[in-house]
Amino acid sequence: MIHEKIKLHVPGSADYAAMYTYFLDLSKEVPIEKRPTVIVCPGGAYAFTSDREAEPIAMRFNAIGMNAVVVRYSVAPARFPTALLEVATAVKYVREEGVKYGCDPEKVFTIGFSAGGHLAASYGNFWSRPFVAEAMNCPSELLRPNGQILSYPVITSGPFAHHDSIKNLLGEQYELEKANQSLENFVTKDTPPTFVWHTQPDDCVPVENALMLVSALQKNGIKTEFHMFPEGGHGLSLCNESPRTAMPSSCRTSASGSTSQRSFCRAFNHRFSESRTNKVFDRPFLKGFAFSGDPLIGSPTPKQSTGLFRLPS
Repeated sequence: MIHEKIKLHVPGSADYAAMYTYFLDLSKEVPIEKRPTVIVCPGGAYAFTSDREAEPIAMRFNAIGMNAVVVRYSVAPARFPTALLEVATAVKYVREEGVKYGCDPEKVFTIGFSAGGHLAASYGNFWSRPFVAEAMNCPSELLRPNGQILSYPVITSGPFAHHDSIKNLLGEQYELEKANQSLENFVTKDTPPTFVWHTQPDDCVPVENALMLVSALQKNGIKTEFHMFPEGGHGLSLCNESPRTAMPSSCRTSASGSTSQRSFCRAFNHRFSESRTNKVFDRPFLKGFAFSGDPLIGSPTPKQSTGLFRLPS
């Protein structure tokens, strides 16, 4: 595996800002020359980047034969658009430099969790804006995401907002600029195909965030798949035991170790793995994500639980 830390340098970047590559080795024994790449945006209310939604996500994608990049983007007191430009840097890197590591430049995707979902969705809406291409010194098309996965995302800055996230993102410009971070109002024809999931009882980031975005995606004709689950709280990560740790205090009302949370995770993975053969990336609108008959992955069987990244057929 090619695992490197690459510093991020855009206006406003913090000293710690970096992207971490998780590129599977190319091998003559494995007849795969190009792999899809997923750029991971962890959550953390724009106050930190959660370990639970970083390396475990990258490793999960590696396990199904995909490359990944975890973006440890700048958080408060860094302000918009610093983190967005850091994601753009990662997309550009994958397309320009990742090719020599087997990254397919036609299959570059983002995934975001909670506030990281806001960042991924923000990038999905704004990647074609001239200020992004100008900051990256490249054509906009080089920065296009081919699809996005949004996991319990922060979306709106209105009545259902997770206000701490938006305040951390905007700082002293909060009152003046918060309307411009209500992402349901900025979906365009350039927004990429989108997969969204959320839990109905989420009492940290209300499910209305996802519902408002899905409505906007539908109105704009963006290919979309949405799953709302009747159980579970916030910050579920992979919905398995591996990243199960205490949640930040701001979202601790649905503790990740609670009985209801464990019950949800079992139900979630049962629904998404038992007798299923389609990955998220095999859905018609995200065909580019996955391999067909990947010799490295093989054909999954009902006993092979793959957690989040497998869907009902």
